[in-house]
Amino acid sequence: MQKYLSLSYIGSLSALGVATCCVMPMTMMLLGLGGSWLAIFGKIAAASFYVLAISTALVAVSWLVTYQRGSLPKLKWWLWGTTAMTGLAWVVVFNETRINDFLIMQM
Repeated sequence: MQKYLSLSYIGSLSALGVATCCVMPMTMMLLGLGGSWLAIFGKIAAASFYVLAISTALVAVSWLVTYQRGSLPKLKWWLWGTTAMTGLAWVVVFNETRINDFLIMQM
């Protein structure tokens, strides 16, 4: 079970990383950490929906396996954490233009 739970967390963290790929350069420029190395985030953006879909599938499989093995009472908070991280990643992806507009207004 730990394998599925750790895969779920790895998937959720990677989903958050990919979701913030378009917001992070603006945030870093706002903090004065700009540079040409920020162009690497553009390459990551191409795979964002694939990573988010895989992450969502891993979270769903973790919930299913935990429920089938009867470990849900023991691991439900860990699973809620992965679900919240993946949900936050989806929210960031669908609202990245609003977030970037807000960050541009702060400059």
